[in-house]
This record gives sequence, C-alpha cells and structure tokens, in this order.
Amino acid sequence: MGRLKFCANITWLFTELPDFSQRIYAAASAGFQAVEAAWLYESDLQELQKAKEATGVEVVLINTPPGNIKAGDLGLGAIPGREAEFRQGLDLALKYAKGLDCKRIHLMAGRVPEGSQRTTVAKEMEAVFVQNLKYAADKLSKEGITGLIEPINSRITDPTYFLDSPHHAAAILEKVGKPNIKLQMDVFHWQIMDGNLTQNIQKYFPIIGHVQIAQVPGRNEPDSAGELNYSYLFITLENHKYQGYIGCEYKPLGECYFHILFYYYGTHYKIIIISFHFRFHKERSGLDQKLPDTEHIKVTNPKLLNCFINSCLFSVSLRFKQIPVAFCL
Repeated sequence: MGRLKFCANITWLFTELPDFSQRIYAAASAGFQAVEAAWLYESDLQELQKAKEATGVEVVLINTPPGNIKAGDLGLGAIPGREAEFRQGLDLALKYAKGLDCKRIHLMAGRVPEGSQRTTVAKEMEAVFVQNLKYAADKLSKEGITGLIEPINSRITDPTYFLDSPHHAAAILEKVGKPNIKLQMDVFHWQIMDGNLTQNIQKYFPIIGHVQIAQVPGRNEPDSAGELNYSYLFITLENHKYQGYIGCEYKPLGECYFHILFYYYGTHYKIIIISFHFRFHKERSGLDQKLPDTEHIKVTNPKLLNCFINSCLFSVSLRFKQIPVAFCL
C-alpha cells in the first residue's frame, strides 16, 4: 500500500507568525514537506517564493480570493452578477499558483446572498457556478492546474454556504464535465453533513482531488477526542490507493506536542509520525533539523508500541523542557 502524505495548512497552523512566508519556514522546521493555505494574497509573492525555495517545501493548494469578507463574502463562484469579480480573482489565484508551482486551486462557491432563501436561488446559483467552473477549467488546463470544489457544512460552520454536501458537489461536477475540476474532501465537513464516510469515499473516490482532515466536532487534531476514527479512515484511503496530500486543517489544542497517529492492521500496528508540532515562543524559534513529513514503523507487540511512543515523547520533552506525557495503549 502507498505511503500517505501530509501537508500543513498554514492558515490554521503556526498562526503566531503574521506572514505566510514565515509560516512556510515554520512548517519546514516542524518537518512538513508540503503546505496548503486559503488566501495568501496579502503576502508578497516574491517573499513566498524565497521561503519555498529556501525550504524546499511544496505548495500544494491555495484558494481563490473570498471577495469582500467584511461584507460577508466567502467566495464568488456561485454568486449571480459577480462573474467578472470571480474571473479577476481567478487571475490573481493563477498568478500566485504559477509563481509557487502550485497545482491545485480551490474554486470557492460562496454564500447564499443575504436576504435570499436557499431554495429560491439554488437553481440560479448552480447555473452560475457551473458556468464559472467551465470557464476556470479551460484557463487552468492551459497551466496544468486542477480546480477543486469543496462542500462546507451548513450545520455548524457556515449555514449560508451554497455548496454544502458531497452529493451536491458531485452533481455539479457531472454538469461541468471537465476532467481537471475535482472534488475536495474535507472529512470534517463530510462527517457533519452526511456521515456514511466509508460509502461516500468509495462512491466519490474517482473524482476526489484533495483531502483535508480534522476531528469532529471541535475541529482539532485528528487524534484528539471526537467522533472520527482516523486509524480506520487512513486505512480506507490507503486501500483506495490515494496518492495525493492530506491537508492538516485543524485548530491545534496544545502548546507543544509530538504528533503521532497509529492504526492496527490485525497483525501489527502501523505508526505514522506526521511531524513535530509545537507552538512558537520568543525564546525558541523551532527545530534545528528537518524531519521527514511521515515515518511509517511497524510494531507487532502492543507493549513495544507503548514503549516506543513514550520514548519519543520523552525525547521531545527533554528537548523542549516539557513534562513528558505517558501514552498507554
């Protein structure tokens, strides 16, 4: 089975640092070999390029501009009457994507306009979205870039976001009919809206172009307390031979922690060490060596697994002078 690859979402991680170029350096210091971000457009493109080149970090995903956030915008792809603004935003996203050699752009749908009922405007918004996606597909194909659409749950995160379920997204992709426009699976949103993850992953896997993870309902680390069994979900993705990156798009809970995910295959435990994650402090700027984004280790004995993890935690605690946290299987 293939090796899962993880990338840091630097919109959600390393937020102590004000500029995205700084966060690229931080992600590299934490061991990530790739990053993704929502909106990089207030950062200087040349500074981002310098950070990318200096660290060797790959930029795997950015979003189209949201529009006017203060006025309530969260994307323009499906908003009637704002097609010209969507195209301008797409041009800006393309400029940054080309400059950073980023091969995926999330084409944000946007919210149901204020004062409108979803059921009343749904057909018009869908028609606009399909038209804009076809336009984007043609532009992106010339640059070898994949466009993505992402359902965002309307139960907790954003009640007015237009595209809110994988089923709706798949129906729109079928109408668009362009091979370089695919589905972005954020497991957090899919679980909240529909659950049934095993069947939905199997059903929509051929059109999935990117994956993001967080625990439900807190949107924290995938191995934190919550509804989702990521050990099982990672095995599911491996069984489907998923080759893309998995975006770590979550709110970190702790100040300093060693991020380990593990899952059981029946004969052995498979451990994924995603990276060292830690919160920055003035007196320490990061690790002085680069770690691989993932390491896979097989352990057949649960007691040995327990010893291995605790030794890792202890070594990290010595480095950062933190109290080690015991892990018991």
